[in-house]
Amino acid sequence: MESGCINSGSSIYFQCRKTAARYNEKMESREGAAEYLGISVSSLANYELGITKVVPVDVVMRMADLYNAPQIKNLYCKNECPLGKEQPLAIEVKTLEEVTIGILSKLDGEEIGSMKKLLLEIAEDGKISPDEEDDFNKIVSKMDKLSLTISELKLLAKKYLAKGQAL
Repeated sequence: MESGCINSGSSIYFQCRKTAARYNEKMESREGAAEYLGISVSSLANYELGITKVVPVDVVMRMADLYNAPQIKNLYCKNECPLGKEQPLAIEVKTLEEVTIGILSKLDGEEIGSMKKLLLEIAEDGKISPDEEDDFNKIVSKMDKLSLTISELKLLAKKYLAKGQAL
């Protein structure tokens, strides 16, 4: 299961439109896509060619829905939104196998058990002491990695389950 559009050398907006064209021939041309999106052909060209650096958020939302490419939303948040830049958001739709392996590898029973015990020890007195800061930051870092993998699972679900497509 290959999503067809990732954040690479060419514009993700262009790649996702071309991938959508496999299922809707009107997406093959900028004219057809621009009509569906309610924008001018020149605006779409500017977005796809990177001439316009920040695409309006309402257009990003419509592109993501029209192209069935939820990763466009996350990419926008990671690059443009000051709040999103700090969040562990997936920006690529991975395969079910990749996401499953990622989640299971991060949910190692022994490692989770030791983090749980350590977090309970840190939280026991209601504050993070200076000697606990390093351990606490390691736990947060591990949880961020798990959050990113969960975000990958959510993207996968949005892409395939929302449209009734089989994985």
